[in-house]
Amino acid sequence: MHTHPPRRTPVLIALAILLVLLAACAPSGTGSSPGGDANPSAPAVPTITVTPADGTDTVNPAEPVSVETTGGTLETVAMTNNEGKVIAGIFTPDRITWKPGAALGYGKTYTIAAAAVHDDGTRTERTSTFSTVQPGNLTKPTFVTSGGNLLTDGGTFGIGIVVVTHFDEPITDRAAAEKTLTVETSPPVAGSWHWADDQNVHWRPQNYYTPGTTVTARANVYGVNLGGGLFGQEDAATSFTIGDAHISIADDTTKHVTVTNNGEVVRTMPTSMGTGGSETINGQTLTFWTQRGIYTVLDKANPVIMDSSTYGLPVNSRLGYKETINYATRISNDGIYLHELADTIWAQGNTNVSHGCLNLSPDNARWFYDFSVPGDIVEVRNTGGEPLAQWQNGDWSVPWDQWLAGSALA
Repeated sequence: MHTHPPRRTPVLIALAILLVLLAACAPSGTGSSPGGDANPSAPAVPTITVTPADGTDTVNPAEPVSVETTGGTLETVAMTNNEGKVIAGIFTPDRITWKPGAALGYGKTYTIAAAAVHDDGTRTERTSTFSTVQPGNLTKPTFVTSGGNLLTDGGTFGIGIVVVTHFDEPITDRAAAEKTLTVETSPPVAGSWHWADDQNVHWRPQNYYTPGTTVTARANVYGVNLGGGLFGQEDAATSFTIGDAHISIADDTTKHVTVTNNGEVVRTMPTSMGTGGSETINGQTLTFWTQRGIYTVLDKANPVIMDSSTYGLPVNSRLGYKETINYATRISNDGIYLHELADTIWAQGNTNVSHGCLNLSPDNARWFYDFSVPGDIVEVRNTGGEPLAQWQNGDWSVPWDQWLAGSALA
């Protein structure tokens, strides 16, 4: 028995030919992948990315804020805070990125409204909101000397000047605070921070500065949590120059002060230093030594009122005093000066009769007053009593290994 293939009618043949022709005319790649674009050459709608993300709170105001677009250029960006203040910003030349041009504040809510456009006019808009952290408290750093005076921006100081960062609130996270602090010098000088207490951290090199060195200190604390919700209120910076090398050696063996300028002896001055001994008054023991150690010049005044009651010795007591003294150059935080005292000229160079200060003749006191700048070195040698402590202005009397150990980052 023979079978025969079905007969194809003209209608079926024509339909098959039409399907082949349609398939041949279809665009290449149509349906080639799930979700494929029927026209990949068509422009993409621009996208806008805002950092930080919409709805973020407790944002650090020092962290980067930006608006970026892909597939287009930024047409407009408007940033306002919850008080209606407009925050001006800056576009990159290609208008792909925008950033605010001013620092943000603590405890604020910011809204950013941005629009981006493609070359073909396709447009995208986006609005985003975020909030910055509200600190529990703020602290402001100030750069001062070890005597508490401002480290004047643009000033000239001696080769032993110590940079002190003073915080007006106690610091609980010393490491976090110290990481914000920098000292840059030209030529480079190796140095280290050393915490004197929870509000004051001191910086000095291992050795005295070289004259002509420039120094810039910075505290970039804004936006930094310094512990317990305490944040930096604002950044601080100061720059200064190191002057000539003034080093004075006060030797109790000779009872003379030898003054050098850049290594050359320029003056030798007879002096009378602390008589020594101690006295206990109202439960407080006071000593009358000129303590040995390396001091620096802190400041000077002409005249200065010297009042023994300021350190616990009543004016009406046996050793008390209150006098107006001329040409007084201060070298310690507990009241040691090199100053004029004509009444002790007889003792200067041979006998110690003071409460601790270094008495000089009027001529020598005036000369030293005019010669000195804060940071000059005054080293006291061969006296009795306890050595100079750091709190008294003894930063340079602290051995270098101990100084390094005083860093919170050691």
